[in-house]
Amino acid sequence: MTTSRAIVLQEYNSPPVIAEFDLAAPAPGGMTVACRYGGICGTDLHLIGGHLDVPIPLVLGHEGLGTVHELGEGTTHDVNGRPLAPGDTVMWASSIACGRCHACQELREPTLCENRRTYGVNRSMTAGSPLAGSWAEFIRLAPGTTVIKLPEGIDPVAAMSLACAGPTMIHALWERRPVRLGETVVVQGSGPVGLAAACFAQLAGAHVIMVGGPRARLALARTAGIADQHIDVVDSGDMEAARKVVLETTGGRGADLVIECAGVPEAVEQGTRLVRRSGSYLVVGQYTDSGNTWFNPHQIVYRQLEVIGSWAFTGAHLNQYVRMLPALTERFDLASVVTTFPLADVHDALEHVAAGAVMKAVLAA
Repeated sequence: MTTSRAIVLQEYNSPPVIAEFDLAAPAPGGMTVACRYGGICGTDLHLIGGHLDVPIPLVLGHEGLGTVHELGEGTTHDVNGRPLAPGDTVMWASSIACGRCHACQELREPTLCENRRTYGVNRSMTAGSPLAGSWAEFIRLAPGTTVIKLPEGIDPVAAMSLACAGPTMIHALWERRPVRLGETVVVQGSGPVGLAAACFAQLAGAHVIMVGGPRARLALARTAGIADQHIDVVDSGDMEAARKVVLETTGGRGADLVIECAGVPEAVEQGTRLVRRSGSYLVVGQYTDSGNTWFNPHQIVYRQLEVIGSWAFTGAHLNQYVRMLPALTERFDLASVVTTFPLADVHDALEHVAAGAVMKAVLAA
């Protein structure tokens, strides 16, 4: 192959277009990967809508899985020291931190890096290789990218189900507020981030109540074995009924941990009322600024809440996600939550995602 098709965001609030680019050799220390799958995340809709300040034009796609096409000079192994060769199936971290700014050096929080470069998000076509997103036939990975060889026997479609949500929740649940054995955990939201939160909480030994909707999404989660209880608040609109179920399940106390994965500002106030006194409220879903919401600060004091935010993920979190794929796929039917679309049908796929008609959409190149 000497060229690659890719999906390009040329203008905000306009449908992305399919373009073709020359396929250049990888840089020393980098590699070229043939993209088998590129996930569509809710963030991508916000990018297209101009809700995030990113440089355009750019090739979209920050979630990906593919096979090694060509290794750059000096590239021989993945991040875990396993030899790499053309044809190997790999996943790669979406971003590279600079390692020099205050967040990287002093805070030791690379997700907060001031200069973080993210594939499919802020790597403009005019500032390096245009093939810097996974919605393409090929992606050119830069030196410093965390690349991980997929374990044998793992279904790539299952791996893509939580390709962004999985490592995002690993950051949240391993570092920001771990799940403790025997806890009751409420997950607000039944999209991919909510699914990831529920899966990891279950693997950690928690009883998980998923509060979300619409009912079809909750049914899909139930069939996949994700969460122990499922409460609809989207179709029913009855948040008070959901609160009663949580209180009944917990002996009137409330959940030990509530994880906000809905991305709806109003969910935050609702979620604080589901937490027991001296419990924890972990906010992960408000990745895009969707506006303000009314909030009663008395609930924080009265309940003596621990309120924690968690932002994005690093290569280390993606590596942990890949390591956990055998356990995840053994317990949960992750492939069943994925709907694949040909790369050329990107507009159809985006419409399905915007309408909430699919749980997880993935483009297949």
